Amino acid sequence: MEPIVGSCRFGLWSVEVTASGTTVHRVRFTTSAVAGPVPEQILKFLAGKARDLSPLTSTALGQGYPYEAVYKAVREIPYGETATYGDIARRAGTIPRIVGLAMKRNPTPLVIPCHRVVAYNGIGGFTPSPEIKAALLKLEQSHR
Repeated sequence: MEPIVGSCRFGLWSVEVTASGTTVHRVRFTTSAVAGPVPEQILKFLAGKARDLSPLTSTALGQGYPYEAVYKAVREIPYGETATYGDIARRAGTIPRIVGLAMKRNPTPLVIPCHRVVAYNGIGGFTPSPEIKAALLKLEQSHR
């Protein structure tokens, strides 16, 4: 199945999603929209009407993908909760710096909810803007 690209709004941002069926290849936050469909689960999640994106899978969860253990550990963080880079590092058998690098290179944020990974002393980073991370965490907190 050929991947399809589409986008939807999340606050001031467009969320561009490349997917084929239930497999998500890429999610990125941009300032411009791309016409096309977005998986229903992502639309509901961003509207605060769905907590579970487990029907979707990420290409980054494929066997042999770099940071696969980190991504699996991040996917286990429950909706509305957070874990520190150190927590995830312990679960994945690595170090916090590698977790940070994996989060930065995460091709499918939301599906692999890297916004739930925070620094021990604050929110931590998020590409392209930490304000998106804060908004996603607020969305989840308000719909727990």
